[in-house]
Amino acid sequence: MSHPLNQHIKKFANITEAEFVEILTFFEVLSVNKKEILLEEGQYCRKHFFVLKGCLRLFFMKDTGVEQTTQFAIESWWITDNLAFLEQKNSSFAIQAIEKSEVLAISYEAQEKMLNRFPQMERYFRKVYEKSFAASQLRIKYINDYSREEMYLYFAKVQPAFLQRVPQYMLASYLGFTPEYLSEIKKKHLGKQQKPHRHIEQQS
Repeated sequence: MSHPLNQHIKKFANITEAEFVEILTFFEVLSVNKKEILLEEGQYCRKHFFVLKGCLRLFFMKDTGVEQTTQFAIESWWITDNLAFLEQKNSSFAIQAIEKSEVLAISYEAQEKMLNRFPQMERYFRKVYEKSFAASQLRIKYINDYSREEMYLYFAKVQPAFLQRVPQYMLASYLGFTPEYLSEIKKKHLGKQQKPHRHIEQQS
């Protein structure tokens, strides 16, 4: 079976098997325990992560001491503090493993060398960032347009696996309401197959 990163690259760029073998040498494989922190808020952001197995989240701590989750990443998704990584500065976010995970990590320096060696990877990352940016724009729109209940129903429709994989308080934080309110919505719609009439594109 083809490597998950190889499969993902080939969605957007043409590379040979020999090229992929060399591309892989720019990465390190990390095994991450559940709840382990890969990046601390305020820490220098050195790496970009590709999830091979498991689930990660991006979050920050509010002034009230409450964690605000802003992004999840499952298999074949990328995650980092993009601005801090691209500008090589301290991160405004933290990254944590929600499950025991395995990820590929690439440093900024290694990524630049890889892009110089394999120009077609510029197209790959451009497509990844384009899709991520588009999804972020639409999420902002629907945060302001959907009711809280619609947001949950949408999320349950397009990413049902998250309902089992992500702790309820993290999911509630991501959706913008309390765990208690999320529990009420889940009870209300238990066993139902209702679908929101609008949808948002996801990473792929």
